[in-house]
Amino acid sequence: MSDKPYYVHPSAYVDEPCEIGAGTKIWHFCHIMKNVRIGERCNLGQNVFVANDVVVGNNCKIQNNVSLYTGVELEDDVFCGPSCVFTNVTNPRSQIVRHSQYSPTIVRRGATIGANATIVCGATLGRYAFIAAGAVVRGDVPDYALMMGVPAHRAGWMSRHGHRLPKPDADGIMLCPESGWRYQEVEPGVLRCLDWPEDKDLE
Repeated sequence: MSDKPYYVHPSAYVDEPCEIGAGTKIWHFCHIMKNVRIGERCNLGQNVFVANDVVVGNNCKIQNNVSLYTGVELEDDVFCGPSCVFTNVTNPRSQIVRHSQYSPTIVRRGATIGANATIVCGATLGRYAFIAAGAVVRGDVPDYALMMGVPAHRAGWMSRHGHRLPKPDADGIMLCPESGWRYQEVEPGVLRCLDWPEDKDLE
């Protein structure tokens, strides 16, 4: 029995050195390469690949068949749906080595990426953004944005609890149907939660 505070399935490979937090589970056929940092209470599903120097925060859920390439960073509480795709070079050619030209991709706290969505490198996905299944994201995404389509466009706003927000009332307030928290577009394209101290700190 392993004395490590995390679980690695016998079929998975974890190269050394790397850092893995307590309570994290790494399942069948995963490969974690060198110098990776994975936080606490993460769950990596079947056939997940994590390349050198990738950083994964706490409580991230990475579903089956996802590859996190060098340059990708996930903050805490990120959800990556099955077979979603990241890239790290905008103009790849087999004949030309571009290892020194990787573009970073940052996924902020609480964001969700749906199944089979593609995130083109160089983008930052805002906190609690929601990328619909199959969408192709080619640039930065605001906090709480619901992104749909190919190429992806903002089709609405999502609450921190994962619900599509209704149209604003006469005072410009949108209520999350689960939590009752209030959201408001404080300027065009910028949504804030009025009942979450972290959002108030940003204003």
